[in-house]
Amino acid sequence: MPRRICWGNHRRRRALRHPRENSLLAMCVAVTVLAVVGAVNRSLTNFSTDPLLLLGIPAVVFFARGMLYARQRVNGVLISASQFPQVHRMVVDAARAFDLPHVPDAYVVAGHGQINAFASGHGFRRYVAINSDLFEVGQRLDDPETLRFVIGHEVGHIAAGHSSFWRQFGISVANIIPGVGSSLSRAQEYTADNHALAFCPEGMRGLRVLAAGKYLYPAVDFDEIADRARVEQGFFVTLVNLFSTHPVNTWRFAALRDRRRPGRVL
Repeated sequence: MPRRICWGNHRRRRALRHPRENSLLAMCVAVTVLAVVGAVNRSLTNFSTDPLLLLGIPAVVFFARGMLYARQRVNGVLISASQFPQVHRMVVDAARAFDLPHVPDAYVVAGHGQINAFASGHGFRRYVAINSDLFEVGQRLDDPETLRFVIGHEVGHIAAGHSSFWRQFGISVANIIPGVGSSLSRAQEYTADNHALAFCPEGMRGLRVLAAGKYLYPAVDFDEIADRARVEQGFFVTLVNLFSTHPVNTWRFAALRDRRRPGRVL
């Protein structure tokens, strides 16, 4: 039976969300609103239509999301009750655990050596895509807990509202400003990790695959990487983290291991 996360409980929902996420979201939305308002003001003042190009951002976001979804549908392998049924069960369990009204689609896509997965949507549809190299960890390498954790993470993004069209539009301008949109993204990754940990804590240490790849990760010490969060610091480490959409591995692993404090965003 899937672990029920009590998603209807407001305090539980708030506990799963990183404490800085909402404030960073507000900042990113404010950047987009100010950019659009400024563009309209300049067009009215200078009688120019060039700044109004910013008003086309919603159409660009809609088109990009539609293209991305279509690419998964026509190139990927749909995970279903007949195709990879064990993994399909994981997706269903995660959707039920987080009280989603609909089970998101899930696809296996060619990874070409990249260890990655993501969640997105188009219209009212939501979906998860898992690169084949990461998918193999749960299937070919017989580590279902790690794959279950990954699925909990991606479905957690959907449950937390990260794949919403209006959210993506609201942060679109901030995403092109170095260090601004990426800071919100890191907070969102911590939120998704919290969902994954609530859904499948047994798979947490499987994130070693992000550091060493799908074949070497079983020999990697999770705690040793987490311990290095205290010593691997400094100006350039801060810069690397600032411009990354995901928290650096040492900070991320430390946050998963030590639940007394949220993961570091900055």
